[in-house]
Amino acid sequence: MTAPSTFGLSSEARNLHWLLTNLVEEVPGIQSVAVVSSDGLLLLSSDPGRNDAARQSREAKPTGPRGSAADLATIVSGIGSLTIGAAKLMEFGGVKHTMVAMDEGSLFVMSISDGSLLGVHGSADCDMNVVAYHMALFVGRAGHVLTPELRTELRKSLESETAGSSR
Repeated sequence: MTAPSTFGLSSEARNLHWLLTNLVEEVPGIQSVAVVSSDGLLLLSSDPGRNDAARQSREAKPTGPRGSAADLATIVSGIGSLTIGAAKLMEFGGVKHTMVAMDEGSLFVMSISDGSLLGVHGSADCDMNVVAYHMALFVGRAGHVLTPELRTELRKSLESETAGSSR
């Protein structure tokens, strides 16, 4: 994973970047991580430099890239919306987490705060219990600092990073 630049960010934003980096580096089998706001926008990513490569790869391969944070954010937002709607329909309360096991990998979605979501794309051989445990740790540490102001700062930081890489 290439760490994104945290120069000029607040201490809370730098701490979230650090927590995300640790999640990816310390948990075997994690391929990509995305933090998504309640309105579906990517706030924080384990691989912001791969977003441009993902777009190029999508044009070359009809199946698209595997595990890019841009695609992961879209999927996480959709699954989050679907499960929240299902929970409301069934009157079972709020959604805490969702896990999808597939032949070639796993997808995990966990609520952070105010509708924000943490999404993880894991390899087929990842230990789902370990990934879920470390995601819960991340959520516990990040949930209270993910304020509207910090979400705005993270969004602007990601936008400027994307604009800088497309030049």
